[in-house]
This record gives sequence, C-alpha cells and structure tokens, in this order.
Amino acid sequence: MVRYAKPRSVDEALGLLADGEWRILAGGTDFYPALGSLPLKYDVLDINGLAELDHISETDDAFVIGARTSWTSLIRHDLPPAFDALKLAAREVGSVQIQNRATVAGNLCNASPAADGVPPLLALDATVELRSASGIRTLPLYDFILGNRKTARRPDELLTAIRIPTSATAGRSGFVKLGARRYLVISIAMAAANVEIEGDGRISAARVAVGACSPVALRLPALEVALVGCQADASVVGAIPNQHFAGLSPIDDVRGSAAYRIEAAREIVGRALLMAVGGRRAEAVAA
Repeated sequence: MVRYAKPRSVDEALGLLADGEWRILAGGTDFYPALGSLPLKYDVLDINGLAELDHISETDDAFVIGARTSWTSLIRHDLPPAFDALKLAAREVGSVQIQNRATVAGNLCNASPAADGVPPLLALDATVELRSASGIRTLPLYDFILGNRKTARRPDELLTAIRIPTSATAGRSGFVKLGARRYLVISIAMAAANVEIEGDGRISAARVAVGACSPVALRLPALEVALVGCQADASVVGAIPNQHFAGLSPIDDVRGSAAYRIEAAREIVGRALLMAVGGRRAEAVAA
C-alpha cells in the first residue's frame, strides 16, 4: 500500500525519512509529469507544509536559499549583482506558472544535465545542506550532483538549504542559454560566468560553468585561471580558446550534435562573460 505524508515540521519529516524510503514532493513540476498516466508505486513525502524551508536569508558568512524557495521568490528577492546569472536562469525555468511552483532545490535534486539552475550556482561556489535524524552535512554542489538523475542524497536525508558563501558574491555575473527557441525549451547548451574586477579594470577572479554539455554541469578551471589579469571589456573573449573546453563531453541528440554543442559552449561562455563585465543587471536584461 502506498503511503502519503505531509509533515508540519522538519523534525517530523526527518523522522519519517529515517523510517523508510520516500519520494520527496516539493513543487511537483517534475514529479507529476514523470508519472504520466501511471499510478503511484512509492511512498510520497510532501514537504509543502514546511514553511520554515521557504526563505532567502543572510548570515554572517552566507546567503541561504531554503529548499522550498520558488524561482519566482528568487527573482523578486533583492540580491547582489553576483546573483544576476541565477535570476536570469530562473526566468528560463519553464513558464511563469512553473516558476511560481518549482523550487530551486528541486532543480538540483532532479539532477538533469540541462538543469538551468546548476551552472549559475556552480559559479557562486554553492553548497547544499543535507539533514537527517542523525545530523547535518554539507556538500559542494559539484559533489552533490553525481550524474544524470543521480545525487549524493541518502534516502534518510532531506536537502534543506542551498548556501552561497558571501566571499563568492562580490562580483558580477551573466547567464546565457541556447535553445531551439527563446522560451519553454530544454537547453542545447548554457553558460554562467561570475567575475570580480579590480579598480584598474582587470579581472581579479573568475568562475565559469557550462551546462547541458556533459552528464553534470562543469566549471572550467583552466579558463578561470586564464581570465585573471585580463581587461574587463570586450577583449576578454580573446582569452577563451578551444582547449579550455576539452573537459566537456556532450552527446548527439535531437537538439544538437556534440560538435555543435562544443562550438556553442565557447560562444555563449563569451556572451556570459561580456554580460558580466558589462555589469548589466538581470532586471535590465530581462526587460
């Protein structure tokens, strides 16, 4: 017999998770389409009653995005320019109706190679907070997503928050998604860039990530090193030669060939960097 539970506190949810394996339901925007016309075959833990997980807050050393925070809430929240790439990605998550329901944490737990939120969160050095009845552990995002639809979350754990270190929010950012049309489309390739700029107009730090071009979205560390010291203007595109994309492993599918994705990745990384060094805020870009 299939069980359904809707706990009213995180402790209650963790107690249930410790007592058996559950499928966690948050926004439901992936949960229900995956079912199709099939009946439920697993126990469902509905966390939509956990108001304590619906927040964006700031501590001494981090910005914290609660696990039930929707993309719309993120878009509307006043955040530093370093979050602009994440806000731009938020506007690409399906329709406005989907953005109202879908959660940022759910996008990570779904672990799709084309998950829009992953590249900008990688470029923000994000970590995830995983809680169980026995304690709390944190993982860097790059250690949490293990592959297509695979994460490091244990059956007794609940992802309760995404943490962005304050040290990663000093810069400016950009995000570019390539799809077969402008909206409501799965990515062919996407890129996020975060740069910090010195008073002399040169890049002092950079973080760049590419999604939909490998089983898991990836940072490009060699490119990040190469960008340091470059002038923060249109000339920055010259610092991104093809060898910095050698670690990507795109597939051929109906949306594009592997070769096309590699070329596209180089182009949109350049565009994301130009957006970041240009300092155009997410609100202006989306207008």
